[in-house]
Parts: sequence; C-alpha cells; structure tokens
Amino acid sequence: MSSATAPAGTSAMAGGAGWGLAVLRVVAGVTWLHESAWKQPPAFSALRSWVERPLEFPVFAPYNAVVEALILPNLAAFGWLVYLTEAALGAFLIVGLATRLWAAVGAIMTVPIMLSVLNYSVTGDAGTLEEWSYAYYMMLAIHVALFATAAGRGVGLDGVLRPGWGASRHPVARLLVRLS
Repeated sequence: MSSATAPAGTSAMAGGAGWGLAVLRVVAGVTWLHESAWKQPPAFSALRSWVERPLEFPVFAPYNAVVEALILPNLAAFGWLVYLTEAALGAFLIVGLATRLWAAVGAIMTVPIMLSVLNYSVTGDAGTLEEWSYAYYMMLAIHVALFATAAGRGVGLDGVLRPGWGASRHPVARLLVRLS
C-alpha cells in the first residue's frame, strides 16, 4: 500500500518495511542500552581505558587533543554524559519516540567511538584483533538509515503520536513532528 492510499492516520511503513525498520531500530536501541551498562558509574574506570585508546593508538590528531585536554581531565562529567545519553538513546530507539533525533544522536555518538578504536582494532595487543572496527561503520550506517526513513513512524510511538502533534499548534508538538 502506498502512502497515497494508506488510510488517514496510518503509515504505509506499518507493513513489512516498517517491521524491518522496527527490528533494526530495536536492535540498535538494545545495543546502546547494553553498551551503557559497562560504563560503571560513578568512577567510570572501564570507560577510562577506552577513552585513553586513541592516545595509545592515534587515528586523528585533533580528536586526540580533545581527549587529552578536555575529556580525560573531566572524566566524571563526561562519563555521566555518555552513560545517560547512551541509556536514553537506547530507550528512545526501542520505543520509537523522537526517532530521527535519537538516530542523529546515535550517529554522532558512533563517530568518536570509531575514532577511539580504529587503529586499536587493526593493531591490538601483539597484533591481535581486539575490536571489530567495521561494526562502527555498520552502526553509523544503521543510524543514518533510521534517520533517513524516520523509522519510528511505521512501528513505533512516533507513528502513534505524530498525527496528534501535527494537528496541534503548540510549539513543542510542532518540534516533535520534526524530531520524529
């Protein structure tokens, strides 16, 4: 069924493509929730070892400078920001709410992770493969796809709530239309 023939208030993406995107969206969300779990607040000792990776195995000098001058000296604040953002990212993607916003956040969050592991993935300790860097290319592509397709509209809360937001004149509702 094309979007031109879909009944009012429904989405053509509620069919097979919508369910496929929903599975992709939920898997990405569960991945972020899982990744937030090992951060170990409030000390963030496990996170520290990963934040230090680009200093040991440099990929991009300006990123290394930011890590050294800004992130490591403020690791507690940075750790909480990462921890809470990853948890929210996972939760919002799972339910399909403000999906475009959170897909963009996921893409943005993926880039520094990639920069932290690209050379480590290739060299590792004693030349072993420690981290599969291509997984981060895949995560980036998944988030771009979720953003481009507005993946929460077909099977997600965006699809349920968006018609009401669109009918409202309230500025927050209008913003939510754009973010979904």
